[in-house]
Order: sequence, then structure tokens, then C-alpha cells
Amino acid sequence: MSADHLLLRTINRNQMVFRTIDVERLIEEDHPARLLWEAVGRLDLEPFYKAIGSTREEGGRPSYPPQLLISVWAYAYSRGIGSAREIDRRCGYEPAFQWLTGMEGINYHTLADFRVDKKEELDKLFSHLLGVLSAAGLVTLEQVMVDGTKIKAQASGKTFRREKTLQEHLKKAQEQVEALSDPHAEGLNPRQQKARERVRREKKERLELALEEMKKLRASKSGAEEQEKVRVSMTDPEARQMKQADGGCAPNYNAQICTDGEHGVIVDVEVTQAGNDYQQLLPALDRVEGRLEQTPQQMVGDGGYTSRENVEKMAGRKVDFVGSLGDHASKANGGQDRFPVNMFMYDAEQNCFVCPQGKRLKYEGKQEKDGQTFYKYKAQKQDCQVCPLKMQCCAKNKKHGRSVVRSEETAAMLAFRAKMATEEAKAQYRRRAEIAEFPHAWIKAKLGLRQFHVRGLVKVKAELLWAGLTFNLQKWIGFLRESSRLAGVAIS
Repeated sequence: MSADHLLLRTINRNQMVFRTIDVERLIEEDHPARLLWEAVGRLDLEPFYKAIGSTREEGGRPSYPPQLLISVWAYAYSRGIGSAREIDRRCGYEPAFQWLTGMEGINYHTLADFRVDKKEELDKLFSHLLGVLSAAGLVTLEQVMVDGTKIKAQASGKTFRREKTLQEHLKKAQEQVEALSDPHAEGLNPRQQKARERVRREKKERLELALEEMKKLRASKSGAEEQEKVRVSMTDPEARQMKQADGGCAPNYNAQICTDGEHGVIVDVEVTQAGNDYQQLLPALDRVEGRLEQTPQQMVGDGGYTSRENVEKMAGRKVDFVGSLGDHASKANGGQDRFPVNMFMYDAEQNCFVCPQGKRLKYEGKQEKDGQTFYKYKAQKQDCQVCPLKMQCCAKNKKHGRSVVRSEETAAMLAFRAKMATEEAKAQYRRRAEIAEFPHAWIKAKLGLRQFHVRGLVKVKAELLWAGLTFNLQKWIGFLRESSRLAGVAIS
């Protein structure tokens, strides 16, 4: 039978429907948004309230409650949403956002401003939550893992320009801003004119910042040739070109994350412009101490943090450091096609080495590198050229005799090497990847923060704080749910 002869309901989408909504029943009792709202409500939000200017006595425009804005952003990040416009849009149809806002929604400008303008208050909230987690036994600081990861900046590699080009763009931007003095110059209404003015002023400010960053970078370079190579992004001047895992370079920021080894709670986050991690270990230790008013018993970092300077300083601060350190002396002493240094006998009385053929290698000089002293000894060319073992000892030496290097370690370095040779230290170091790299993967995969949504060092620091806060809130909610399950009561 043909469908034309059947009696079917008509689907009419060209109609307006009015219906009663019970907001409280939009989401279930154990919905993540509800649990997050209750968790945020237990925290000290006083610093956020101090910034609100309107009062019942003096009047003014009512402000959104900090608990609401924090909960909305934390819930959005937990769902991989980092756009204020997208949150604004979802408040119109997604039950969880409708429940959080009471069906009223929040303008995306308000959301965007709150994310980056409350960094100081957010930092205090992050530390306060750490105190709560510590009191619950989720943070012990017995072992803290420190690790860095590159997060892409809101800039393309094509936006990096030399100083001359930046000056030319700034001149054009200044001319465009000056042209805005005539409100009827482009036939725009006041609202359009105001938006156009804001865009052009922001462009001019970014270019001015780019020239300031250019001066800083050029001052750090030695030689006119190196200074001439310096380029800065026009869209995010504080971003830096950093090496990627695939061997290429891209505009990035270096995100530093410290994780407690007991339950994997993030105890500190920071963003730097440095391409490597060598200088980040001691500042990370300082920040963790400042947040929790307690010194970690042990810090664990990979080879990027393990320098002799860091080993010495951590020993001086009585913090056990576990890391991976290369042996410069071994590298200097040979490879697969050379006799290893242990085949040469050191004569301390004569301060020389004796090779397997009985020839002396005389002292040549010393070099200081990374807190270590290297002493170089070299054989005479004629001794090596006629040596029957030359092909096994130094086949590639055509113009010089064989040389060996003796290194001299400090007491702290000797103790560090001895410790890292033990099975206990090796086991502690193996835990690093499991604990330290999980927050990185969670932030990038779960939160979708492979690229910052904002520009500028201050703003990206605020966004990473939001990511760290969201991560820890999820840890706390998990703890509260488990505690309530064991107690047989609901979270409230």
C-alpha cells in the first residue's frame, strides 16, 4: 500500500511551543554538573566577592555569583569546551548548562573576561583547594613529579616577522586608529564603529608589544647576525618558536606541571617562554612550598631537569632529587670504535695516563662544564701513528694523538650517582612517567587543551590554572563520591 493512502502524523517544525520546565529536574541527582556545583560551593570564594562593586546599599548592576562562573567554566573545561562563545550558545539548549545558570544563560563577554581577569583570585582558590585535598589525605608531598609539556599558542608560524616589518605594520595600524576619529568615515552605525575601533586598537597594542618583545629577544642574543634572525609573532608576541616531537618548530608555551605522587593531584602549574626545562626545577619547588607551606620530601624529574647545578642546589635545600643525568666524560672518551677510558691507567703521582702499549698521555688542561671539572690528557702524534693497536684505539685520529678525559665530581654529585645506581632509585624514577605524564594527557585529550584559547603570557597562565583547578576538582569529587558511598549517604 502506498504511503499516500496512510493516515500519518504531520511533523510541523514551523511553530512556536511554550512549555513548563522544572529546572531542578533537568539533570539527574548524580550528574557531574550538580556534583561540581556542590564541590565549588564548599570552597572559600571570598577573594572573588571582594572584587564585586555593586551592593544592596549603594546599588549597581547585579553581578553573577562567583560560584556560578567558576562552576560553568570548570564544567565546560571538563567537557573539552574552551570557548566562551560556545558556552554562551550551549546555555540555550544543553540541560547541564541550563541547570547551572537557572535557564538564564551568561553573555560570552562576561565569561571571557572572568576567565582571564581573575588570575590572582584563581591562584588563591587553587591553593585553597590543595589545602582541602591535603586535609583529606590526597596530598602528602612525599614524592612530587615535575614535568613540562608544550602547548600551542594562538598564533601561526607565518605571523613571525622581523623588526622592520613590525614597524611597517604598526605605522599602518596607527593610521587606521587615527582614521576612526570620524564616526561617519566608513558609514557604520555606532555599534559597528565601536567594534571596529576595539579591533584596531587591540591590533595596534599587539604590535607595540611585539616590538617590546623584539627588543628583549635581541638583547639576549650575542652578535649582529644572531640578532638579525630574531622574529616575533604579530598575533601573540609572547609566544616562542619551540621544537616539536616531530622535529619541527611551532609557536608554543612551555607548561610546567607538578604532580603529587600519592594520588596524582596537581600541586602546581606554571607557564614559561623557555624552550627547555633546566631552569624550571627550583622555581617549581619554591611555588609548591609557597602553596602548601611545606617542603616536598622528594622531587622527581627527567633528563630535562637533571643538571649538576640542580643536583647541587637540591642537595643544599635538603630535598631528595631523583633524575636522569648523562655522563659528559664518557661521551668525550670515545665510542664503539675506540678503546674505553678504563683501558688507560691513571698515574696520580705523575698526573698522566698510560695507554695499553705503555705510552704516556700528558696533561693538556682542564675545562669547567655544568658544575663538573674535566681534565684532558693527550698522547703524542708519533706514538699513535706507529702503534699496532691504532685501528682499535683511535682509527679516526689522522692529525692528533689519542686523548682521554678524567672528570672530577663534587660530593653531592658522587652521592647522586651512587643513589641513582640503586634499584630503589630506579624504581622511583620509573614511576615518573606514569604519574607526571597523566595530567598532561588528561589536559590535552580530555580538556582539549592542545592549544591555548587566549593570547599572552598572563592569560595563558590563567587558562592553565583553570585546567589544573578542573583536574583537581574532579579528583576531589571522586573522593567525595567514594566517601559518601562508603558512608551510605548522598553528597551535599
